[in-house]
Amino acid sequence: RFAAGERVRVRHILFAVTPGVDVVALRKRAEGTLVDVRCHDGTAGDGFADAARALSNCPSGAEGGDLGWVEAKDCAPEFAREIFGKAEVGVLPRLVHSRFGLHVVEVQAREPGVVPEFAAVRGAVAVALRQQGFVTALRQYLQLLAGAAIVEGVDLEGTNQPLVQ
Repeated sequence: RFAAGERVRVRHILFAVTPGVDVVALRKRAEGTLVDVRCHDGTAGDGFADAARALSNCPSGAEGGDLGWVEAKDCAPEFAREIFGKAEVGVLPRLVHSRFGLHVVEVQAREPGVVPEFAAVRGAVAVALRQQGFVTALRQYLQLLAGAAIVEGVDLEGTNQPLVQ
């Protein structure tokens, strides 16, 4: 989880995964761009912004990839997991994968959030743990049912053991 109110000033270059795109070629292009912007020495302008204007599939490309100050709730969850709750600043040394595609990301600044007191989140924690327990129990029950089923031509990954984990 992320601290409440944590904000990050971020820029990105999006290599969108769209129907029919050659993902291998797209990944190579994104990786090449990542290397280029990480190696840019800053003597001839803003290499990240120039690359974003030229290559990004996001409307923010026109602004040099600038997304401004964002909070975790403003981002796709898979993007937020890679950006928030970390100390990294600068161009990240890895591509960030999201439902939209591959991102070259630069964290320009961070503002830490406030970790709430346990009393304030106790109810939410209890609900999350109950849900997690229910999901685990349901998955185990379904695996037991699948293990007892006789189905031909389909592998249901069943089990005959009561504790599946």
